[in-house]
Amino acid sequence: MRAFICGLKGLTLDPDERAFLRDAAPWGVILFRRNVESREQVARLTAELRAALGRRAPVLVDQEGGRVQRLNTPHWRAYPSAARFEAVGADATQAERLAWLGARLMAHDLREVGIDVDCLPVLDAPAEGSHAIISDRAYSRDPARAARLGRAAAEGLMAGGVAPVMKHIPGHGRARADSHLELPVVDASRAELEAVDFPPFTANADLPMAMSAHVVYTAIDPSAPGTQSKTVVNEIIRGLIGFDGLLMTDDLSMKALTGNFRERAERAIAAGCDMVLHCNGDLAEAAPVAEGAPVLAGKALERAEKALACVRDVAPFDVAAGVAELEKAFVAFA
Repeated sequence: MRAFICGLKGLTLDPDERAFLRDAAPWGVILFRRNVESREQVARLTAELRAALGRRAPVLVDQEGGRVQRLNTPHWRAYPSAARFEAVGADATQAERLAWLGARLMAHDLREVGIDVDCLPVLDAPAEGSHAIISDRAYSRDPARAARLGRAAAEGLMAGGVAPVMKHIPGHGRARADSHLELPVVDASRAELEAVDFPPFTANADLPMAMSAHVVYTAIDPSAPGTQSKTVVNEIIRGLIGFDGLLMTDDLSMKALTGNFRERAERAIAAGCDMVLHCNGDLAEAAPVAEGAPVLAGKALERAEKALACVRDVAPFDVAAGVAELEKAFVAFA
């Protein structure tokens, strides 16, 4: 088993993908809209990929609600974006209850089809003038509120037997570029970062997993994006923020990063990331990522095993009552 997560091309596994999963042995697989057609199809796919791997490997997805929802209508409910919880909540307690409830319902949807890791909550605090790539995917511009709402969502997922992945540590909210397309450079002072960007992650540092940001923070390390920076990983994420869970990269195929795919993986692992992520399902890219990822062992293996501990038990939950409560709060919810 190697320290990487890969994507798939379509709705079923083809022979090349079966062979790749068997030989490369990724820790887990991440699904996207191209892999999703119906409940029955996704359930078959998750069973199929685990059979190919020969173990109950974690299956991840980005199911945030709003514009980032891989399992969507007409087969699944449409969920509110993160920002709407702050907007609709009559007070902080209600907003947090609704954030918990939305995540708990999403966890039910995911577990039903064999998905047990959700890349949520988004704990970035958007700044004035930042790129729209985050915007309403974040819970609040107020770091304290973002921390509490994100915590509520993470607790909702875990209550439903789904492991959360907080992102994008140590913060993507000030980025003025989309890291899918180019490398964002943040010139804020360290004091500004410590006051606004880092606190939502610090308050949730006990969560099991986090996804790194492909962002350069010039006040911390002007030479490398956070994903590939020893200073960002060790001094900020592990040190100042205090996160000791499983640290995975954001997608290595994003254009924020340079170098060939093996180099991208090796740089992230050398910086201190536990796990590398490659999403687009292109095996010509995924193969060198696998080569650059080490066998999962030592502290990284301990973190990976601990991260999945919360996916085993599901607390009792009345789904119909939960849907009714969320619908009542969000008139546009359907």
